[in-house]
Amino acid sequence: MSYDVAIIGAGPAGATLARLVGQRYRVLLVEKRTLEGPGKCCGGLLAPDAQGMLSQLGLGLPKSVLQEPQLFVVRAIDVPCRRERYYQRHYINMDRGQFDRWLLSMVPSGVDVRLGCRLRACTREKEGFQLVLRQQDGQRVETARIVVGADGAGSKVRRGLGLQRPAPRMYLAVQEWVEADASMPYFSSIFDPEITDYYCWTIPKDHLLAVGAALAPRDRTRERFERLKSRLRDWGFRFGRTVRREGALLLRPETVGHVSTGTAGIALIGEAAGWISPSSAEGLSYAFRSARMLAEVLHAGLDDVAPRYHRTSQPLRRNILVKGLKSRVVFHPGLRRIIMRLGLQSMDIYGGDER
Repeated sequence: MSYDVAIIGAGPAGATLARLVGQRYRVLLVEKRTLEGPGKCCGGLLAPDAQGMLSQLGLGLPKSVLQEPQLFVVRAIDVPCRRERYYQRHYINMDRGQFDRWLLSMVPSGVDVRLGCRLRACTREKEGFQLVLRQQDGQRVETARIVVGADGAGSKVRRGLGLQRPAPRMYLAVQEWVEADASMPYFSSIFDPEITDYYCWTIPKDHLLAVGAALAPRDRTRERFERLKSRLRDWGFRFGRTVRREGALLLRPETVGHVSTGTAGIALIGEAAGWISPSSAEGLSYAFRSARMLAEVLHAGLDDVAPRYHRTSQPLRRNILVKGLKSRVVFHPGLRRIIMRLGLQSMDIYGGDER
C-alpha cells in the first residue's frame, strides 16, 4: 500500500504526530516494541514544560497513568563537595508504559498501526521512499511519500539516511527498580564526576525506587553503576531486592548543530532529531513540540517539508542553545559548588530524614 506519511516510532513524538495528521493523510505508524508491560527506560516524570505542552494539545492525563507519590521537591546531591540542597519543583509522577499506551490509544482509527514491526531498510525512489518492514508473519514492502523518524536516540532513519553527523553525545541510561526501605517523597539528582560527567537520579515509584545514571557507553558501566549505589547508601538510601533492570540510549546535544531536522522527504522529531534538554535530559516536551511543529508543516502540504520544518523549528533550536548554556553552569564542578554553597532558591525540609 502507498502512504502519504510513514512514521517510524510510536513513542510520544510519533504517536502525537499520527494523532495530529492521521485524519488528513494516509499514515503508517511503525513501532518495533509491542508496548506491552513496562515502558522505555525513563524516569517517568512529566516536567512543567511537558505539562504545558499537554495543555496546549488539549490533553488531560487519565488517572491510570499516575504513580505515587506525586513529587514537589528535588534533592540535589553534589558528592565531591559533600553538600545537598532541596528545590521546589512540580513534576507529575507517572507510569511510562501506561503513558505511551494512552498516547497511542488516541491515534485515529484510519492510521495503519503496526506494533512489533521493525524497519529493515529505507531507500529513496522517484516519488518517495520504499520501506522494508519485518514482522513475525514475515517481510513487507510499503511506499511512502514522506518518512518521519521518531525512533529515538538510536534512530535507524537518521543513521540509515546519512543524517548522523554531527551527532549529539551518546550515553547509556541504566536504571534499576529496587525495593526501598522507606518512602522518599522527592526526586534526587546526583552529581558525581567519578561516575559520569552527566547526572544520576532516584525516583520513588509506588513501593519501588528507580535508581538510574547516564553513563558513557562501554566504559565500565556496570562497575560505575554499582559504585553509584554504594555511594547513595552513604547519603541515607537503603536498597532492597532489585526487581528489574533496564537500559536505553540517551542523547545530549551540546550545540544546535547536533540537531538534525531532516533532509528532502525526511523529517526527524523527538530524540531522533536530537531534541532533548542538554541540562536535564528532559525529552517529552521536545517530543510534543517537534511533533506539533511538523504537523503544522504537513497540514500546509507535502511539498518541501524538510526546509519548512527546519524554519518552523527555529524556536526549539534557540531553546536548545539556552539549555546548553545552562548545562555548562550546572555541570561545571566549581560553579555548581558555588551555587550549592550559596543555596540560591533552595528550601529547608523539616520532619523528614534530615542529615
